[in-house]
Amino acid sequence: MAKYKVNRAAVRHCRDLIRAGKVVLDSEWGAVQPDADSENAFLEDHGWEEYPQWFLGLTEGANDETKARHAFAYGDFTKVHRSGLIACVYRAAEWRHKDVELAAHRLLQELDKAHPGGSDD
Repeated sequence: MAKYKVNRAAVRHCRDLIRAGKVVLDSEWGAVQPDADSENAFLEDHGWEEYPQWFLGLTEGANDETKARHAFAYGDFTKVHRSGLIACVYRAAEWRHKDVELAAHRLLQELDKAHPGGSDD
């Protein structure tokens, strides 16, 4: 099983997005999470410097400029999705990646505190 470490740059980026109100409070993650085509399009437009900021986990041993290096997406390349953070918590907990689970959980709590219910910002 792959091992992951927390992507601190992604945590900072997610916090910045939450503070800026760039969040989606209600979405179906399975329908909005980035797919291969949207990842490729983002990479083409933004490159490897920005791509990792959207993934809370870094696969240990994988090369930096590969998709295999980046795991646990939390947003759609424009906004943080509450459902994306929930998916990160769930998946990391399921596979016992405790550091990623806790990072995602803390971000979810920060999002909920900053944007308690209501409509999307």
